[in-house]
Amino acid sequence: MSETDTQEMPLPPATLESLVFSLKMQAEIELGFYGKQEGAPEPDLKRVRHLIDLLGMIEEKTRGNLSIEEKRLVENSLTDLRFRYMHAFEEARKPTSPTP
Repeated sequence: MSETDTQEMPLPPATLESLVFSLKMQAEIELGFYGKQEGAPEPDLKRVRHLIDLLGMIEEKTRGNLSIEEKRLVENSLTDLRFRYMHAFEEARKPTSPTP
């Protein structure tokens, strides 16, 4: 991609929504939800936990200052990621059986 191509692509607006979606997508990528291929590394649960903690901090620091839609976005994103994290955590704890 050339510098001209980059200049023509507009960046999304700097909004709470774009920040939440960005953090959520990073966590989903770490969990292997996009383009997971055989032989791909295991989910980086430590990084996912950090991203969830960042979203939790945003929820705490913005409490009382969000529109209903923004509040729902943050809450729903956290609920979804926490559920996915716990599922991945439980999967990682399962013993792997040796292949014959």
